[in-house]
Amino acid sequence: MNQKITTSVVLGLMCFALTLGMFIQAKTVKGSNIVVSQNYEENELRAEVLKYKEKYDNKYKDLEKAEQELEKQREISTENNEELTKKQEEIKIANKIIGLDEVTGPGVTITLNDSKLDINSVFDPNSLVIHDGDILAVINELKNAGAEAISINGQRIVPTTGIICGGNIIDINKEKVGTPFVINAIGLPEQLAGLNRPGGYVRNLKEKHLDVDLKQVNKITIPKYTGVLTYKYAQNIN
Repeated sequence: MNQKITTSVVLGLMCFALTLGMFIQAKTVKGSNIVVSQNYEENELRAEVLKYKEKYDNKYKDLEKAEQELEKQREISTENNEELTKKQEEIKIANKIIGLDEVTGPGVTITLNDSKLDINSVFDPNSLVIHDGDILAVINELKNAGAEAISINGQRIVPTTGIICGGNIIDINKEKVGTPFVINAIGLPEQLAGLNRPGGYVRNLKEKHLDVDLKQVNKITIPKYTGVLTYKYAQNIN
C-alpha cells in the first residue's frame, strides 16, 4: 500500500514537473516570437527608410547635375553680353545672400552641448540643457556681429528657417537635429568672436555650466539650403 502511494506521489510530481516545463517552454517560445516579430518589423522599417534615403540621394544628385548644366548654359548665353553678364552676377550675389549657394570664408565655429553636471546637483535640470531659445539667441548675436552665412549641424540658415524645440531634439528647417549643436558662421572672425565677451550670450551659457566652445577659423564651408524657398504672399512692387 505504501509502495502504491509512493508511486502515485512520484508520478504526480513528474506530471506536475512535465506540465510546468511545457508551460515555461510555451511562454519562452511566445516571448521569442514577440522579440523576433519586433526585430523583423524594425528591420523592415529600417530597410524602408534606407530605400527612401537612397531615392532622395539619387534625386538630389540629379538636381545638382541639372543645376550645373543650367549654370553652364547661363554662362554660354551671357558670353559677350555685358548686360546679361551683369544680371548673372546679380543672381549669384542674391543666391549667396538668401542661402541658395554654397559659400566659404573665415569665421567662427561655436559648439553648444548640454552640461556635464549631474542633473541631481541643481534645482532645475532644464538649466543644464541647450534649448531652442539659446540657439536663437546665439544666431541673433552672430547676425548682429555681421555674420554673412550661418549653418547649424549642416543646415543653412535662410529667411524662412524655423528653430523649434521638440523634446530632446530641435527641428531646424524641418530636420531633426540633436546635440552637440555645431554653429558655423562666416564673417570677420575677431568680430564674431565678440560673442564670448563678458555679458555676451555665449559667456552667459558658460556661466550656467553648459558646454560651450568658440573657435576662430580661417576657412569654413557652409552648404547651400537644399529645401525650396516659396513666397506666397510677398509680392514685388511694380
